[in-house]
Amino acid sequence: MIRKTVRCAVPAAVLLFLYFPILMLAFYSLTDATQIGSFRAFTMKNYATLFTTEELRNMIFGTILLALGSALIATILGTLGAVGSFYSKKRTSSAMATVNQIPVINADVVTGFSLCVLLVVVFGIGKDTYIPLVLGHVTLCAPFVYLSVIPKLKQMDSSLYEAALDLGAKPRTALFKVVIPQILSGMISGFSLAVTLSLDDYFIATYTKPATFDTISTYVVNATKGSQTQIKTALWALSTLIFLLVIVIVLVMNISSRRTAQKEDRL
Repeated sequence: MIRKTVRCAVPAAVLLFLYFPILMLAFYSLTDATQIGSFRAFTMKNYATLFTTEELRNMIFGTILLALGSALIATILGTLGAVGSFYSKKRTSSAMATVNQIPVINADVVTGFSLCVLLVVVFGIGKDTYIPLVLGHVTLCAPFVYLSVIPKLKQMDSSLYEAALDLGAKPRTALFKVVIPQILSGMISGFSLAVTLSLDDYFIATYTKPATFDTISTYVVNATKGSQTQIKTALWALSTLIFLLVIVIVLVMNISSRRTAQKEDRL
């Protein structure tokens, strides 16, 4: 009985430690409190401020557009890199896998600063453009797409592509009709991870973004240093909505994977 209680208590304590701060933030986003610890009444004014303030709307829309665009480019490059590595010789494949691990392990602040020096100082690309910012996020996300696609390629029968070529298919047709359907779930996972990384990034965006543009991360950091209480409390609502969106995405992906597994078991 004691062992069973301990086995239940430890995971419960871990989950409480992880989610209690987020749940507390969500709670206060529904109140008129100006600081955590006190409130007088429940209200939706923070959510109203979030969607009626033009500055906040533009910041959210720009961040989402950046995340989707950079994630799409990173998914294409990461998938092509994974396919090329998988069908290369062992030495080349091993070298590509090693090189891909460097951006994953490397600190974001180093990546952001080095990209700023390379693109802005060396190549003269102005920070008033979005090119350094997009390239920085693609550099951040593409290695993770590679890591998501490679396991799916290893699960696939490597002779399928060659069989398609033997049957008369062109390389491009074999890639899109044979290989891509086999690794599509890995590409979707990589794309989702890339979107999350882009939304979460702070250091690369700080070094590469134009002065007039803010992502959610950079905006939140700057807002916490200011004195606009109404904006700060609206960001509580934004954090809550992001958390709820993540929960929905995770649930949908889990349900979809279970249904796919059930279909495969029936077959």
